[in-house]
Amino acid sequence: MKTQTPIVIAIDGTSASGKSTNAKLVAKALGFVHVDTGAMYRTLAWYCLERRVNVEDARAVAALCRRWKTSLKCVDGHVHLLVGNYDPAKEIRSAEVSAAVSHVATVPKVREWMKKKQRECIQFGSLVMEGRDIGTVVFPDADLKVFLTASADERARRRHGDLHERAVDTSLEEVREQQRQRDLQDTSRAESPLQVARGSVVVDTTGLTLDEVVERLFEEVARIRRFYPLDSTDRNP
Repeated sequence: MKTQTPIVIAIDGTSASGKSTNAKLVAKALGFVHVDTGAMYRTLAWYCLERRVNVEDARAVAALCRRWKTSLKCVDGHVHLLVGNYDPAKEIRSAEVSAAVSHVATVPKVREWMKKKQRECIQFGSLVMEGRDIGTVVFPDADLKVFLTASADERARRRHGDLHERAVDTSLEEVREQQRQRDLQDTSRAESPLQVARGSVVVDTTGLTLDEVVERLFEEVARIRRFYPLDSTDRNP
């Protein structure tokens, strides 16, 4: 779609609350560009591992983030962070990167760098951007701010199911404990902690099907449509 002023839909939330799946579906239906900010942090974590930088050394990680050469590229409606001219889209989903990214994401200088880079995504047009600080830090004036959550048990079951499909051998209890630690990390970090942004619509996805969540999100899209009319070719929620 084409708009004179790009529209930003910010989707924040807890881990395994359904941010990625729902953000992709909403972006595709509206013809907006999808931005997975978590993938950007994963890209830095991957690069740290490639360069043998200790991800627990905040100074070393921040130094690497200041000097690495990156660019943004929009491919099939999704923004990718390239290192040099390389897109590590597959590599950033490895178990090693998953273990490293939580350390990288807590570094204040990294979050400051990421905020600037994420704001640059507006060059590609209207956005559906998902993450943990989009509505609070990256785009606090987003046209629509949504916070997705779900019960701890539900999120653990979802994560365990995802890992099982990828043939990752782990127990539900292990996933639940990892989830608990991640929640604590996200909400207690000094820089950009996970919280509900002012003006956010909170959607609890516990017990809801994917279609039900998407429909709930489109109810909110319909609300902002009154102020930002979309093209007739877009989905009519």
